[in-house]
Amino acid sequence: QVQLVESGGGLVQTGGSLRLSCKASVSITGIATLAWYRQAPGEQRELVASVTADFSTNYADYAKGRFTISRDNAKNTVSLQMNSLKYEDTAVYFCYAKASGLNYWGQGTQVIVSS
Repeated sequence: QVQLVESGGGLVQTGGSLRLSCKASVSITGIATLAWYRQAPGEQRELVASVTADFSTNYADYAKGRFTISRDNAKNTVSLQMNSLKYEDTAVYFCYAKASGLNYWGQGTQVIVSS
């Protein structure tokens, strides 16, 4: 069982930055995939960025050049640095882990970007 707790969401103006963090209840060293997803009102949940155990990263097109995902195995955390935020980045952001073939989700953290 893996519990994920997100933090760092909030209200920010267009062009601003936020850093989301996700703390896992277990060691993440062996977790193959960690990721951030987001879900805007009335929309489906979508992948923002992912990072594998060997630190390979993958980004949605809209996140490339603006967002950076990182994992700190020593602290059991995965973070998402978001810069140059746009109104359309407003969503609930969810932390995700795939471990031992099972999918785990955090409770989500709200990001609101004001125009």
